[in-house]
Parts: sequence; C-alpha cells; structure tokens
Amino acid sequence: MGYHTDHFPILGIQEFSENQLKGCNLLFNELYGARSIDDPHKHDFFIINLFEKGVGSHTIDFVEYQVKDFQIHLVFPDQVHQWVIEKETIGYQLMISRDWFESFLPSLRFSASYYQNHPVINLSQDIFTIFRYEFQAIQKELNGEKVFWELIQKRSELIGLLVSKSVEGAFKDFEVYNSNPIISKFLHLIDEHFKTERSVSFYADKLNISANYLNIVCKKNLNASASSLIQDRILLEAKRLLKVSEMSVKDIVYDLGFYDHASFSKFFKAQTGMTPSQFKE
Repeated sequence: MGYHTDHFPILGIQEFSENQLKGCNLLFNELYGARSIDDPHKHDFFIINLFEKGVGSHTIDFVEYQVKDFQIHLVFPDQVHQWVIEKETIGYQLMISRDWFESFLPSLRFSASYYQNHPVINLSQDIFTIFRYEFQAIQKELNGEKVFWELIQKRSELIGLLVSKSVEGAFKDFEVYNSNPIISKFLHLIDEHFKTERSVSFYADKLNISANYLNIVCKKNLNASASSLIQDRILLEAKRLLKVSEMSVKDIVYDLGFYDHASFSKFFKAQTGMTPSQFKE
C-alpha cells in the first residue's frame, strides 16, 4: 500500500490491475461470492458498484448501508469504506482513476456532496438491466484485442448520466441541492478550506453574501446551521483519520487545526459521545 502525505493507507488503481497496466484509467471487476474488507480504508479512485443480487452490509464514511438486489453503491475518492458481502452476492464494479474521475464528474450533474449523502441508490429491474448492459459493454471492450479507451470513457460518462437520472426520483431532498447553487458551492468550499477556516463569515465572503444570509439558506434548505455543516466536515475527517490513518491523535489535532488535545477531545466527544481514543479502537 502506498502512503500519501495524509497518512492513509490508500489503494491506488494500479494495485488492483492484474497486469499492472501503465496509465490504466478504468478497471472492471465481477463481484461473485463472499468477500469482506474488514479494516476501513480509502482509495484514490472512484468506484461504482452495481449489485444484481446483494446480501450484506457496506459502510461508507461510517454510515452502514444494507446491500440489496438492484442497487448502485458509489464510493468517491478519499471516502473511507468497508464491507461484508455474503456468498449469494452477484455484482459488477467499475473503478475510475482520479484522472478520469475529473472528466467523469460533470456527467453526475449534481454536486459530489449530494451523492456522498446518498451513496446507495435503489433501481427498478428495468433500469438495472440498462446499467448491466453498459457495464458489460465496457467489460467487452476492455477484453478486446486493442482497447478503444475513448469509447470506454464515453460509456462511463453515460453511466454517470444514468446515475443522475436514477437519483432524480429517488430522494426527497434532491430539489434542495439542485435548486440552490449556494448550497453546493458552500459544501465545495468547506471541502477545500475546513482544516484552516471555521468561521461562517469566511465562506460567506467567498460566496459574496452575508454570513446571516448563508445561515438562512442552510437552515431553510438543509435544516442545519452553516457552522454545523463546517463542524460536520471536520468531524468526518477526524473519524477518517482516527480510523484509517497511521497518525497519532496528537498529529490529528494539529492537522485539523485544533488549539490543543483538550479542545479536540471536547469537540469530538460532544459530537460522538466517545473520546478520540475510544473511537480509534
């Protein structure tokens, strides 16, 4: 496993490629039978899992989801996941490299944070069949004599559009994310700056609105204050680092911009009911 500067065991796409393809941008795997990832870890690539028959559980960023028939599960680069899948499972998996992910992202149409809140999408059998056809078309192309990468890239983008289309009817809060661009921009800015910037006014300035207005938009649309969204992101990172990094708690305190160990512990305990060390174990 290659360790990046943020101390996570990160699995690179190359490590999954049997023939160590140089410049490999996409891999296809069939998921048959039981498998488990017992220790949470993160990848530097994007994963789309399509389950035809699913039995088991899949934990993504510390939220556990049941694996069922006719589902799509999305895991974004840097998200932490683990799963236990029973032997009856049949599925298909695409891994898209970080380079390709950048050009793939627009085909998802809504903000990445939206999908990270809804990583599991239930499909009708008809829609599932369309997805499976696309996955298998990619598999066939990858197995060909000479791989036509541009075609594979376009097919993966088509799958992204199909995911967007499936999401539209599936979740109640879809309109919220879609109707107010401030929300997705704010969440994107938090992702970029949460380690150093905690104040709502910093983000409001970047969005050219007042802190008060930013708060109103968040409360009205997400039922949460702007500052609690910033804290949620810090907490998620703290959990990721405690669970899957090699960092000491002391290093995490500094990495996340806390004044000292006590203030970090207090923050973590208030949010989770556990001390950082308890959570780490």
